[in-house]
Amino acid sequence: MSSLLQSADELGDNNQIKKTHRISNMAEVESFTDSELRLKRILTRDKSKKQLLNIFRGLRTTLDKQAGDHNYVCVITSAMSGCGSSYVVNNLAAAIALDELKSVLIVDCNIYAPSAQNLLTTDYQFGLTDYLSNKQISVEEIIYATGIPRVRVVPVGTNRENGAELFSNDRMRNFVTELSNRYKDRFIIIEAPPAGEFAAEARILSDMADFALLIVAFGKVTAQQVKTAAEAIAPEKLIGTIFNN
Repeated sequence: MSSLLQSADELGDNNQIKKTHRISNMAEVESFTDSELRLKRILTRDKSKKQLLNIFRGLRTTLDKQAGDHNYVCVITSAMSGCGSSYVVNNLAAAIALDELKSVLIVDCNIYAPSAQNLLTTDYQFGLTDYLSNKQISVEEIIYATGIPRVRVVPVGTNRENGAELFSNDRMRNFVTELSNRYKDRFIIIEAPPAGEFAAEARILSDMADFALLIVAFGKVTAQQVKTAAEAIAPEKLIGTIFNN
């Protein structure tokens, strides 16, 4: 029995080494400097921003527990435009990627106000909507490295209309499933359009996710707007609301 246990332990160690090696050798572009990250309002290890760092580390831990320490697909949406969903998406991704054994993929589905391209260091050719409407485009062609180590993005693409129709096709669902299953150490964050304004898109995307978060701008939206947005999300997927100041 002891030899079997030892073999299992050694196998676990080897898998961990392979995992560490794979992530550490992910093709990266030049990283943003701390000053560039601050301009983009993305957290760093800067001690002066320790409170912000701890907030997003706490959110990361909460989601890990919700997922049972497995990778997950999390949809982040907002009650209305201007609530700061992109801010939460970017900083949650950065917090997860501080762990060198984890990588993050941001999928920008907010086709009416895209922002993921701001994390790129170069222009992109294809994005999600191009992939969904053209079967000749592969998944690999729409995933781009960012200036944040271990963070990848799928930008919106050129088609920025008819989100509900694009997201409801089988190619979108298969895309999300493939991303989740391909790498068990990769966490998927989908930024959806505001649920209070684009209910159909929010519902479709939350149906594909493991869970969803709703961002509310503190003091800037009404209780009814929050209720309307929450009702647009698949009820079994909504696990919490984040008040963003």
